[in-house]
Amino acid sequence: MNAMTNIYKELAALDHAGVSILRGGLVIVLLWIGGLKFARYEAESIVPLVSNSPLMGFFYRFPSPAYRLHATTEGDLNPINRAWNKKNGTYRFSHGLGVVIVIIGLMIAVNPFLPQVATVGSLLLVLMSCTTLSFLVTTPEAWVPAKADSTHGFPYLSGVGRLVIKDVIMLGAAVVTMSDSAKAFLR
Repeated sequence: MNAMTNIYKELAALDHAGVSILRGGLVIVLLWIGGLKFARYEAESIVPLVSNSPLMGFFYRFPSPAYRLHATTEGDLNPINRAWNKKNGTYRFSHGLGVVIVIIGLMIAVNPFLPQVATVGSLLLVLMSCTTLSFLVTTPEAWVPAKADSTHGFPYLSGVGRLVIKDVIMLGAAVVTMSDSAKAFLR
């Protein structure tokens, strides 16, 4: 065997470590993002996504696009917008979503002890990632708006769109951890 083959064998043996790192990364991200759903700025930032979604828009009191008049830039404080978001159900929904996201993260984390629970947690993350990715279709703010620059619309993702598209990675990671946990349960 040559040196290159030995290197490839060593790299191929990292698959189990890679799945563990992937699972740990999912848990960290889910706990962190779920926890942030209790911060008002985070709750306010998801309003365009939820409001425009046919799957979730009903959670809010005011229909889309009413939120555009009450958008607050991260770090700013606008008492009028805060009052509107409270009436809209923004914070209540975000808190509930945060609890769900944290529970999914904890379910994935118990893989060494309860792989069947981790399998279900990863399946729930697959569904959550698909829901999040649907925002690319339903949320106008996911794309660069048509203003003075000719670079706008599809395929030009805005900051919101760039945040959402990353869920493709979450989706793939969830499928890998789901399969790995199911195999562990079956063993």
